[in-house]
Amino acid sequence: MRIWATANQKGGVGKTTTAISLAGVMQKRGHNVLLIDLDPHGSLTSYFGEDPDEIEPSAYDLFQQSLSQNLNTSSTIQKTRFKGLHFIPASSALATLDRQLGAKDGMGLVTKKALQQVAESYDLAIIDCPPMLGLLMVNALAACERLLIPVQTEFLALKGLERMVHTLAMIQKARKQEICYSIVPTFYDQRLNASIETLNTLKKQYKETIWNDVIPIDTQFREASQRGIPLTIERVSGKGGRAYSHLLDYLLQLDEETLPVAGSAEG
Repeated sequence: MRIWATANQKGGVGKTTTAISLAGVMQKRGHNVLLIDLDPHGSLTSYFGEDPDEIEPSAYDLFQQSLSQNLNTSSTIQKTRFKGLHFIPASSALATLDRQLGAKDGMGLVTKKALQQVAESYDLAIIDCPPMLGLLMVNALAACERLLIPVQTEFLALKGLERMVHTLAMIQKARKQEICYSIVPTFYDQRLNASIETLNTLKKQYKETIWNDVIPIDTQFREASQRGIPLTIERVSGKGGRAYSHLLDYLLQLDEETLPVAGSAEG
């Protein structure tokens, strides 16, 4: 099982859309995918029609189970209406974890251990991170093999990317282990000079880690979210769906070149 995470310390950059859309392409290709919502805002959870203020069990329960050394990942997994596409929902209670458990030993590895329990059942797991550094993002970074950083192609987003890369550098220094990451330009509008100039800046400053393509502005993403259907399942031939299909191909190829070969889950 491959494990990716989507993160950016700036909101509204297409983080959740990226996680869901990549999962949709994988599902469409016949693979089993698990989405994990570690963002207390619960956008991914809401996408599939669940309320983060009420849903039980959730990712929050994984941390509570870990305290009692009774971790049971399967008990938190929810099915979607799409075969082979499952998710662990977020609860708004996740926002309390830093205060409750941040100082306790071993809490940074809860998600990694949870995913190890279900590794044989899925081909890909994607973790949707909160937009701030804390216990939840540390969990995601400890668990993932590759971090995806969606960046809106507008100038204000560049500062957010700088903060995210700085955060990664701090964590890498503390862990003494490299975190592979890929920058994904999003909300690209070829009609706007701001989009064009921002993309050029990204390619110049981050040429070693940026995907050499873009996710375009596409109103179909919003329409698909209203229906609770990943656009890449519903309308993969549209420009947004095609872009995420190309991104998935790129990431899988990148993993083949940089990560150990993993088996796949059938079904």
